[in-house]
Amino acid sequence: MEKKSEPSNLTRQDWIDQGLKTLAETGVETVRVEPLAKLLGVTKGSFYWHFKNREDLLEAVLQEWVKRQTNSVIERVEAMGIDAATKLLHLFELAVQDDGRAENAIRAWATIDFKITAVLAEVDQRRLNYTKDLFLQVGFAPFEAMVRARMVYYALVGEFTIGARSNQAERLAEIRLQHKILTQRS
Repeated sequence: MEKKSEPSNLTRQDWIDQGLKTLAETGVETVRVEPLAKLLGVTKGSFYWHFKNREDLLEAVLQEWVKRQTNSVIERVEAMGIDAATKLLHLFELAVQDDGRAENAIRAWATIDFKITAVLAEVDQRRLNYTKDLFLQVGFAPFEAMVRARMVYYALVGEFTIGARSNQAERLAEIRLQHKILTQRS
């Protein structure tokens, strides 16, 4: 292991961003110090200035994914300060803007690492609970709210797994129709 002796202009966040990008493109196996250093145009010493080891980077990449794909999405929706039905629509629209590559890579990683499985389970539950809460605010009973939350969430995760369509207009039209169907009260 090289010693921390070479600060570069790269920040810890630069390494995390490249790690997340590499994870999304080619999987966790390829998130390694030397290849990332080459991609960033620096030596391995720069890595050790910011991280103890590869595991430290992988943990930071995982937390960045949670922050970007769950926490900040919920914060953006909540910041709108509008009614629950409109928040749901905005949540659905934000979800389909993602290509799902990082999501799929995290889910694949979870199949080989129990720690990641636990984090993913927490993320799934937080997302489902948030969506359910919005359906409750719309006026659905708890059971109906959870069923509706699961329907849309599982459909989105399934779409990522099968492969997101590249036609963004079609994806938005479809998610808006799903929103209309799921928020309709009988």
